[in-house]
Amino acid sequence: MLAAVSGARTPKDEEDRLYADPDLASFYDLDNQWRPSLDVCRRLARGRARVLDLGCGTGLFAATLAGGEGLTVCGVDPAGPMLDIARRRPGGDRVAWVQGDARTVRLERPFDLVVLTGHAFQVFLTREDRSAVLRTIAAHLAPDGVFAFDTRNPDLEAWRRWTPDDLRVLHHPVFGAVRAWNDVSQDPATGVVTYESFYKVVADGRTLRSASRIAFPARAEVADAIEAAGLVAESWMGDWHGAPLSPEAPEIIPIGGWPCPARRT
Repeated sequence: MLAAVSGARTPKDEEDRLYADPDLASFYDLDNQWRPSLDVCRRLARGRARVLDLGCGTGLFAATLAGGEGLTVCGVDPAGPMLDIARRRPGGDRVAWVQGDARTVRLERPFDLVVLTGHAFQVFLTREDRSAVLRTIAAHLAPDGVFAFDTRNPDLEAWRRWTPDDLRVLHHPVFGAVRAWNDVSQDPATGVVTYESFYKVVADGRTLRSASRIAFPARAEVADAIEAAGLVAESWMGDWHGAPLSPEAPEIIPIGGWPCPARRT
């Protein structure tokens, strides 16, 4: 399984081909399971009129949510090939797609729900970048709005399992059967993990490859960044099935909004 990420990229000269190459981008949904996070985000969207999918990737959540009566949906991502897939989705024509960086984008309008899923938060490699993303969320959150995002629990070191031993076979609609695997390394000085994704097409032996870098911030740092942005996490989940956050939980998922008792839900 890919260490699924979207929402920002490394500088242009280091751009991750997973997001820049249309062929590689076409594996993004095929190699990831989105349903648990989609189910939670859909529930959070109920009764809300304006939803921002920040770091929307291929737009699955935004496109499936769009079309509700009176509902406005916007999806933001810096990757053109990802947004091309998003536009072609059923419902994609009902979403306002914006190519932009989650650290700096400003749409100059509020949203009742802002989500940043698929571990997009981990693509931001420094404290400064992660704080910038929280400021972007705050800049777009309506007074009664709710935000939600996810990042992996660093204590579990999930990246150690992303090895070539985890070989899997995918069935691509264009390439047919594809053997997929990952390889990984960690920078001990920064804790940043570089993971490589490989897709070998069985029919012709061609191998597509990308390399990505992600960070694993601790809960305390995430909480500090939320507070510094003027927001509050009203609940913390340990996975998208609703388990409480614990030292053994695989995820760190804050859900919250502005620190005003009158707007709590």
